[in-house]
Amino acid sequence: MPTPSNSPQKPTACIALADGSVFYGRGFGATGETVAELVFNTAMTGYQEIMTDPSYAGQVVTFTFPHIGNTGTTDEDDETADPVAAGMVVKWDPTEPSNWRATQDLEGWLARKGRIGVGGVDTRRLTRAIRQQGAPHVALAHSPDGKFDLEALVAKARAWKGLVGLDLAKEVSCSQSYVWDEMRWAWPEGYSRRSGPGFKVVAVDYGAKRNILRCLASVGCDVVVLPATATAEEVLAHKPEGVFLSNGPGDPAATGEYAVPMIQGVLQADLPLFGICLGHQMLALALGAQTRKMSHGHHGANHPVKDVTTGKVEITSMNHGFTVDTATLPAGVIETHVSLFDGTNCGIAVEGKPIYSVQHHPEASPGPQDSFYLFERFAEAMRARRAA
Repeated sequence: MPTPSNSPQKPTACIALADGSVFYGRGFGATGETVAELVFNTAMTGYQEIMTDPSYAGQVVTFTFPHIGNTGTTDEDDETADPVAAGMVVKWDPTEPSNWRATQDLEGWLARKGRIGVGGVDTRRLTRAIRQQGAPHVALAHSPDGKFDLEALVAKARAWKGLVGLDLAKEVSCSQSYVWDEMRWAWPEGYSRRSGPGFKVVAVDYGAKRNILRCLASVGCDVVVLPATATAEEVLAHKPEGVFLSNGPGDPAATGEYAVPMIQGVLQADLPLFGICLGHQMLALALGAQTRKMSHGHHGANHPVKDVTTGKVEITSMNHGFTVDTATLPAGVIETHVSLFDGTNCGIAVEGKPIYSVQHHPEASPGPQDSFYLFERFAEAMRARRAA
């Protein structure tokens, strides 16, 4: 086992990898143990939005940027009610917050939310390990007395089955339908509410981020959110002018067992349809394509994506460990976006119809807003359908 480095004299937390490697550090936030897949995120801001992104269910996030915790936390930045990521790993211990919006420090927020943090870790070395061997299974432990059963932790990491074949959308989805009208944050009012008539949109919640729903409201959508298990009949009963498929965690093939029949039923209604992240993968599966697990996925806010239909390059926010296999796209479905990091698929569209989806996150939060036009395109498709 490696000896502690870049950590306190007496480690109070450790990360045990399935290959037997152990990284030590100082624990903060909640105490205890958790087992998950380990990924790294390259974003320089937005750690709170990342930790509360439902797409991180079943994962521990290593932050490559060292200054995590400097801006504290505020309930306004939660992307869902509670953190979904299993834990976080950082290079430097979180400092006292220095931001006018902060209402609590990161350590207290994690403790209140029941999530483990580990600081003082050589995150560069850990990131290299993830890139070289793929996203490993890990056991994360925080014990103030510094006593760990390392053999047991490694055994737990090895015994964890991983995300392949795992449907997590049901676990993070809403349990009943609700209406959403909050719009994007803007200075100086903050969040405001949409009013007046709008486009009737049903958003299927596979683990939807709040900022996605805010973006829909901001382009004039009256949004009704339905659980992941909603049927085509339940979606169409709302008489929507458009249907949105949200982001989410887990293996798309597993979620597709119930999501694909619903989407195929909705496609027959010939409505504008827009999907993001897991929603993108669900649409691809419904159209006849396939998905596959990536080595370590894409997680960050600086990913270049090319719109092959226009030649435009966008800097995007991403968070996914599965990808659509471009070679399996059927006739009539075109690839619209590709990653300039590795050439993987980042967008599809049905030829001649307002049906499209992207792998990246045009709502950002955190990240750049280069791709916000996709929400405006969705609204324009519904406007055109009204006019027709």
